[in-house]
Formats: sequence, C-alpha cells, structure tokens
Amino acid sequence: MKVTRKIIEIDDELCDGCGQCVPSCAEGAIEIVNGKAELVADNYCDGLGACLGECPTGALTIVERKAEAFDEVAVNKHLNSTKQRDEPLEPTLPCGCSSAEIESFEPCSSHQNALPPLIGGPTASALSHWPAQIQLVPPDAPFLKKADLLIAADCTPFAYGNFHEDFLKGRVALVGCPKFDDVNSYIHKFADIFSANDINSILVLVMEVPCCRGLPKIVEKALEMTKKSFPAKVVEISRRGTILADQTPDLSFADNRIGEK
Repeated sequence: MKVTRKIIEIDDELCDGCGQCVPSCAEGAIEIVNGKAELVADNYCDGLGACLGECPTGALTIVERKAEAFDEVAVNKHLNSTKQRDEPLEPTLPCGCSSAEIESFEPCSSHQNALPPLIGGPTASALSHWPAQIQLVPPDAPFLKKADLLIAADCTPFAYGNFHEDFLKGRVALVGCPKFDDVNSYIHKFADIFSANDINSILVLVMEVPCCRGLPKIVEKALEMTKKSFPAKVVEISRRGTILADQTPDLSFADNRIGEK
C-alpha cells in the first residue's frame, strides 16, 4: 500500500556512479545500474538518509511523495538473497576456470622473464600469488594469512609506472573496479576475508576519478560488519601517475585504523 512519506530521490544528471552511497545504505536499497545509482525498490528505503553524506555530487536528496511503506521483512529477505547471490558456489573458487587455481610463488627476478619487453630492460614482477581479482580470491586462500593487503582499483597499475616496486612488493594484491563490479558482493567478500584472517595492514590504492572513491568505503563497511580494525591507509593516484594522497584528506586514512571508531 502506498503512503505519503520521506524517501530517497536520485538525480541521474548529478550522479557520477561512484557508488559511495551503496555501502552506506544498510538496507541495500541502492545499487549501481549501468553506471548510475538506482533505488532498487521503494519499500527497501527507510527514508532516514544515511546515504546523503556519502554523495560527493549532491545527487541524493530526501523528498516526500507517495511510495510503498518501508517493509523490514522485505528488506531482510532482500539482504539475505543478495548475500546468497554473492557467495561462491564452491568453497575454494567462485569460478571453474582452471586459470584461477590458487597459487603462491616467489616473485620473479628480472632474468626469469620468458621474453624481454619490447622497450627498455627486463622488469621484475612482484606478484606473489594467483588469482588477484577480488571476486576470484577465496577467503581461505593461504596467502591471505598475516598478509599486508594491497586493495587496488584496476586502473592504478596502468597509471603508476612503478606499481610493482612501490606498492605491490611484499603485499598481497586484491584488484577490482568499484564502479563496474557489484559493490555489495565486494563488501561481503572483504567481510569474509577479514573474518577468516588476521591481516597485518591494508593499503587501498585508488585513482583520482570519482568512481574510485567508493573503494575505501567498501573496505570500511566490511570492517564495520566484522567489528575488526587493521592499520590502513589510502593512496590516490592521478591520471598522469603522480601520488595525490595529500590533496585528498577525505580519502586518506594514513596513520589511522580503518574501521576503528
């Protein structure tokens, strides 16, 4: 039954699809669809506006209009179905692809490259495990134990030329895109990883573009769910490959513990 009540409204023209509003909505009422935030269903939104402060463009507002009444039972069913959808079908890998088999190995030295690069001298890889995609890494992967995590937006290695030496070396990489991948799935994945492992530290590496700003929020939400905190910081990379962390205090968790209140 429709009633006149307060509810979230999303301005498509202002929304840039950054996804920061998604983890801030405890009811799962907002999802990113085709690069824009959308209200999944009126009865999932409680109208309290917890997501408002997370929107950097002002695309979210509270309006009063006729809408389906908030339904807590429907919300719980929605959240449970979302979590089940995000859980891997197998306990080891969410993908049957043989190339995603779990491996730990020593990072390459420069002379181990099978072929020399087309330009310049050989470059060593600092990658110490496989897979690296967030969705493919199972929470019980052995390389996550006591790990120093590098949670990197997948454009960062292309923008920052010395990615392997400055960021990847000595860390376990988890790579993905907070705009095009499922935000709720990421939250549950990280929550499972944090619950199953004692993490030494977390470094979140993002680009300067708005859609990357949701990644630290995803990590923070997962830590809130697990009631854990780890030494963590966020570094922001410009499109030209320079570090901009000092220019973005809203993204910087340097010398803090993400998740600690």
